[in-house]
Amino acid sequence: MTKNFSLTILLLTISFLTVRSQQPIKIIPEPVSVTGGSGSFKLPKEIRISAPASTELAQTLKFLEQKLTTATGNTVVTTTDANAANISLELVSGDQLGKEGYTLSVTPAKVFIKANKPAGLFYGIQSLLQLLPPAIESKQPVENVKWEIPVVEIKDQPKLSWRGLMLDVSRHFFTVDEVKQYIDAMVRYKYNILHFHLTDDEGWRLEIKSLPKLTSVGAWRINRTGTFNSFGAPEPNEPKAYGGFYTHEDIKELVRYASERFVNIIPEIDVPGHSLAAIAAYPELSCTPGADKYQPRYGQPIMDWSRGAPPIALLDNTLCPANEKVYGFMDKVLTEVAQLFPFEYIHLGGDEAPHNFWEKNAQVQALMKREGLKTIPQVQAYFEKRVEQIVKAKGKKMMGWDEVLEGGVSPSTAIMSWRGEKAGIEASQKGHYVVMSPTTYAYIDYMQGDMAVESPVYAKLLLNQSYKFNPLPKGANAKYILGGQANLWTEQIYNIRYAEYMTWPRGFAISESLWSPEEKKNWDGFVAKTEDHFKRLQYAETNYSPAIYDPAVTVKKLAGGQYAVELTPEISGLTMHYSFDNSPPDNFYPAYKEPLIIPKGASQLRIITYRNKEKAGRMMNLKVDELQKRVK
Repeated sequence: MTKNFSLTILLLTISFLTVRSQQPIKIIPEPVSVTGGSGSFKLPKEIRISAPASTELAQTLKFLEQKLTTATGNTVVTTTDANAANISLELVSGDQLGKEGYTLSVTPAKVFIKANKPAGLFYGIQSLLQLLPPAIESKQPVENVKWEIPVVEIKDQPKLSWRGLMLDVSRHFFTVDEVKQYIDAMVRYKYNILHFHLTDDEGWRLEIKSLPKLTSVGAWRINRTGTFNSFGAPEPNEPKAYGGFYTHEDIKELVRYASERFVNIIPEIDVPGHSLAAIAAYPELSCTPGADKYQPRYGQPIMDWSRGAPPIALLDNTLCPANEKVYGFMDKVLTEVAQLFPFEYIHLGGDEAPHNFWEKNAQVQALMKREGLKTIPQVQAYFEKRVEQIVKAKGKKMMGWDEVLEGGVSPSTAIMSWRGEKAGIEASQKGHYVVMSPTTYAYIDYMQGDMAVESPVYAKLLLNQSYKFNPLPKGANAKYILGGQANLWTEQIYNIRYAEYMTWPRGFAISESLWSPEEKKNWDGFVAKTEDHFKRLQYAETNYSPAIYDPAVTVKKLAGGQYAVELTPEISGLTMHYSFDNSPPDNFYPAYKEPLIIPKGASQLRIITYRNKEKAGRMMNLKVDELQKRVK
C-alpha cells in the first residue's frame, strides 16, 4: 500500500512537472500541425545561428539577430556550420512545403527550421518568435524574463498564396517610416501582400514625373479635422495645407523594404471614378464644364447615396471615357507605375463610378453610338478594356473591384470581390482570378465595438465576424481563388496609431482565415491566443483595439413604452456591471443577468466588464436618449 502510494505521488509529480514545462502554443495564424513535447529550449547568452549562404536570407538573418538580442541582451554569432549552431536554418529540396511552408523543431538542445524556399524560413522564424515570451517584441532590454521556447514539432504551410492588407494612403497620408511600421506588424502574422491605395478624390500620392501637377496640385488639400463627409464649404482662399506624396525614390525604398520581408506591394490607381484629385490637377481629363474649378476633396459631401449604388455625384469625379486625352494620361501614369512596382498586378479600381454625369454628356452619347454601346455599364467596360490593354503593354496584369464585371471585361482581368462574396464566386466560375475581400468580414474601417466606445462609422464588424471569413466560399472555383485580404479605408483614420488600432486584432482573424486549414480554426482558442498577442503588441508599441472586452448593446421597446437594454459579450468569462445613477460602476455594482429596464428619470447607463475581479473592458457611457434612438 505504501509503495503504491509513493508510486502514485511520483507519477503525479512527473505529470505536474511535464505540464508546467509545456507552455501553451499560441501561434497566429494557427499552424497546420503542432505536436507538443515536454521541456524547453533555453536561449543561451551566446546564440549561434547557422544558415545557408544566400543573399535572399541576409535580411532574414539580420531580422532574427535583432529580435533575439534587443529584448534579451544576448549576443548572436552566425555560422555556416550547422553542427556548431543551436538555432539552425536549412533550405531543403522537395515540394511538400511549397514556396512558403516550413518545419520547426524545438528540442531541449537545439532549434531547427527547414523550408524549401527563403520565404518559408522567414515564416518559420515568425512562429519561433511567437513561442518566446511576449517580451521578445520589446524595443529595449527586458529583465527578469525566462527566455525559453517550449519543445514542439510544427509542420506548416499557407492555405492561400494571397494574404493581404490594404492601406489607403490617399484619404490620409502616411510617411515612408509609418508604412514600414505597418509592414513590420503585417509580417508577424505572415501577410505577404500590401495593397497600396495611392489615388482617390482626396489626394494623388504617387509622383508621376511626366505629369508633375498630379502631386504639385493633386497631393494637397484643405486641412479639416473631425467627422469626414460632414465638412462645410471652404472659406475664401483657404490654404491647401494637408497632403504629401511618395517620390520614385520613396517607392523604391518601400518596395525594397517589403521585398526583404517577403511582401509584395500592389499599387492601386483608382479610375475612372474616385479621380477628383487627378481632375483638379488636369481638368481636361473631365468632359464636364466647370472642372477647372475642382480641387481635391477635403471631406465635404460629394456623393448622394440615398438611392444606393452607383451613387449620384454632386460633382463629376470621373475620368471621361469618351475623352482620348484620358487614355494618353493613363499610358503615362502606367508607364511609371509599372517601372516602380515589380509585382505582376496593377489594381485599377473601377468601383463606385457615378453614372449621372455620363448619362447627360454629349461626348459619352457619341461614344455609345460609335461603339454600339447600349448601357452606361458598357461604357465603363469600354474604358476598362482600353486601360487593360495599356496595362498589358507594360508587361503587367490588371486587377479591379468587382464593379468592372458589370459591363463585361476580359477574362484576364483579376477581380477583387468586395460587395459580398457573390461577385467573387461568379467571377471564379468564369475563369477570372479572384481575391476575396467582402465587407461582411474584411472591411476593417468599420467599428469593431459599440459606438459608445468606438469612433462612429456607418457599419460594424466585430472580431468574431471577421473570424468567420472563409475565402473559399461554397460555389467558388477554388482553382481561381488567389486568396483574400482586409481593407483599411482611411477617411476617418488620421494617423498611424489609429490605423493600427483598426487593424489589430481583426488582422489576426483574417490572417488565420487565409493561412490556416478551416478545420483548425477554433474561436475560443483564437481568443486565448489574441489575448496573449495583445501583450506582444504592447511590447512592440503597436496599437490595438480592446473592443472584445466591451459588450454589444441593443435596445428594444416594450409594450407600455418602456425600453429594455440587452448586453451581449463577445467573449466568455466576463461579468458586466452597470449603473443608471450616473456613478462609475465597478465589480461591486449589480451584474447583468437579464435585459435591463431603463428606470423612469434615468439619463445615463454606464457599463464596465470584469474578469476574475479585474477590470477588462472600458467604461461605456450611454445616454438614455441615444439608446432610445437605437430602437429599429
